[in-house]
Amino acid sequence: MVDHNDAIGIFDSGVGGLTVFREVAARLPEESVVYLGDTARVPYGTKSPDTVIRYARSCTRVLLARGVKMLVVACNTASAHALHTLRDELDIPVIGVVEPGARAATARSAAGRIGVIGTPSTIGSRAYEQTIASARPDAAVFSTACPLFVPLAEEGWLSGEVPEKVAHHYLDPLLAHGIDVLVLGCTHYPLLAPVIGATAGPDVALVDSASETAAVVEQTLAGLGLACTVPMAPRHRFLVSDAPEGFARVGERFLGAPLGTVEWVDF
Repeated sequence: MVDHNDAIGIFDSGVGGLTVFREVAARLPEESVVYLGDTARVPYGTKSPDTVIRYARSCTRVLLARGVKMLVVACNTASAHALHTLRDELDIPVIGVVEPGARAATARSAAGRIGVIGTPSTIGSRAYEQTIASARPDAAVFSTACPLFVPLAEEGWLSGEVPEKVAHHYLDPLLAHGIDVLVLGCTHYPLLAPVIGATAGPDVALVDSASETAAVVEQTLAGLGLACTVPMAPRHRFLVSDAPEGFARVGERFLGAPLGTVEWVDF
């Protein structure tokens, strides 16, 4: 039985999904959250679809054992490859990050020319193109993989000459297509939003899948009657499959605050 006062479960391949956690915690301050970073097997973005599905299932088992009422797949690669499998297998709501970002992009684009950036696996899956096409068949989508954005975000290289050059290398070909919306299709990318936005210019709207996903989480909980009803301080727990100290150090950069205790779990 699902209890509306149970926690929300969120998983990602590592620290990137903390941008989703941050948005969920800000939008739903009364909700408890259990976050799992699969740091032993990061990154997912270079893995095969079958491997990503296998990893997503094991992360899900860990969170279900903690008694979560909803599962948020805070990884674009896992959302692209494993979301439908998890929805078929689970009896709790499962939210991914691709659909919210894609649908927000179609709503915000006046010209119907949409850019998408993400990991090689996410871009290769064409999940954003397919979701955008289902919502807006007339839209033209231009995508590119930006693998160097992930280490830049994790190392804290968020401004300066190096990230600016990398941003121009990746984005200039997309901008040549006359896009008016750019989807940040990786949960690391919001940390680089200032340099990405400066490179794209004021005429290109950035869509942050993390904030859009948090909005869908709120709407889904309310619609299913699963919103927390106990007026108490939320309990946030952080789990990892490897290197809790490193996760806590990098995670503090993502959240702008200490994470507290990070628990190691054995898959």
